[in-house]
Amino acid sequence: MSETTVTRRGRSPEGRAELRRDLVRAAVDLFAERGYDDTTVDDIAAAAGVGRRTFFRYFASKEDSVSPDHELGLARVAEVFDTAHPTEPLLSLTLRAGETVFDLYLSDPDTARKRFVLVHAVPALRDREAAMVHHYRRLFTRELTRRLADVPDGDLRAAVTAAAIVAAHNQALRRWLAEGGTADDVPACVAHFRKVADLLPLRETPDLEAVTRRLEEVARTLEA
Repeated sequence: MSETTVTRRGRSPEGRAELRRDLVRAAVDLFAERGYDDTTVDDIAAAAGVGRRTFFRYFASKEDSVSPDHELGLARVAEVFDTAHPTEPLLSLTLRAGETVFDLYLSDPDTARKRFVLVHAVPALRDREAAMVHHYRRLFTRELTRRLADVPDGDLRAAVTAAAIVAAHNQALRRWLAEGGTADDVPACVAHFRKVADLLPLRETPDLEAVTRRLEEVARTLEA
């Protein structure tokens, strides 16, 4: 593929998305085959049929190239909150915002499965994912705090809910991947995530201490 062809592809949103997917697949495959440390940016760019300069238009480093498009994920979450109807229940809105992030993983199960193995094996990739978890939690906390400003303990409810949503999303995704990560199992993955609804302090007069205890039990289970 010539650099001119690559440039044309990168001029449209669809073309840029396709190029990004090609780079991610190339990085994941090379990391799996050669090892993370033995794979260079030039290797990834060559495998995707682009130049080094094109690679750095999409990613700041090689560890970034194996991650989903978290900037897009964060934008989608923000858009759900920004465009929600004023009468939509907050619980429904929060779950709907959380579900949008699944698309970053579930749209390409094969790459998601390979990424799952790599992230667990490479400390630099684990650190990258942990940093993104913080960004999602902060975004949910900000959006929920704004909506719960006039509710007793609103800031606490927002923080607890944000932490629970992110933890439930990650747990459901890890469960899906560990069980094979097939397209047929996607509905079960989303349904598992939605079970977090019973833990969230967004209903009327929730018992925050009981919710906190249940979240701590879930956290201990995930760490076991």
